[in-house]
Amino acid sequence: MMMSEIAKDRMARSVRKRGSVSSLNGREFWQKELHGNTKKNTVSFTDEPSQRDNASRLTVQMENTYQLGPTKHFPAVIVNHILKDVLTNYLQEEQYEPELCRQMTKTISEVIKTQVKDLMIPRYKLIVIVHIGQLKSQSILIGSRCLWDPKSDTFSSYVFRNSSLFALASVYAVYFE
Repeated sequence: MMMSEIAKDRMARSVRKRGSVSSLNGREFWQKELHGNTKKNTVSFTDEPSQRDNASRLTVQMENTYQLGPTKHFPAVIVNHILKDVLTNYLQEEQYEPELCRQMTKTISEVIKTQVKDLMIPRYKLIVIVHIGQLKSQSILIGSRCLWDPKSDTFSSYVFRNSSLFALASVYAVYFE
């Protein structure tokens, strides 16, 4: 079956206008085009690259963003100053009372955590522990254990004493990869 030249020209114009060719073979394509029943499977083609294509093909340099360790280390000295200031300000004039000290440990640990977070040290998980006890000729041994990488993980602690109580504040900084 031969198609008229007018139908072929019309189909060629519509193909050029869309800029795509169907995945059907030639005869199926022309039959489907004539009846207006084409599949959506198309493959784009260009005879010559345009300026827009050149702009979209610009090379992009990729950068390796994987880090093997922290770019900014945890400032243990600055955190020591924070611990000293907070413990001194909150406990300088306090006398040991069990219920008050129980509440103070929570308050002091939250204040310390907030001030250390304000330093904006990226990718460190913080653990803040505060112990407050009475001074009465007794001894106490406080220990902690943790599995960590000594190259990137660290801690900071400070001990405060006044006439009736002692306080130990510790901040553990664990690098999160």
